[in-house]
Amino acid sequence: MLVGAAWHRQNSGMIRRRVIVKGHVQGVFFRQGCQRQAVARGVGGWVRNNPDGTVEAALEGDPDAIEAVVSWMRVGPSGALVTGVNIIDEAPLAEQTFRIR
Repeated sequence: MLVGAAWHRQNSGMIRRRVIVKGHVQGVFFRQGCQRQAVARGVGGWVRNNPDGTVEAALEGDPDAIEAVVSWMRVGPSGALVTGVNIIDEAPLAEQTFRIR
């Protein structure tokens, strides 16, 4: 049985997605753009560069807001060339702010 914060997270309509973006996505202000998109839509979580050249983000919030950020990530900023996007559903952690790692 879920109680307290766990019940609220499951029943608040909030979702969490882990997104990994492949292609020419580092050194083109991808993380900064992702942060702007997330903050503008009230999405919590984080974004970081990975050593393998991918950009990884954890997005948490309203499903429509998350989908809007993911749609932006499929294209990225003008200097990016996205060749692939992997999306993994995760359990919400109640993150409310968005940061660059």
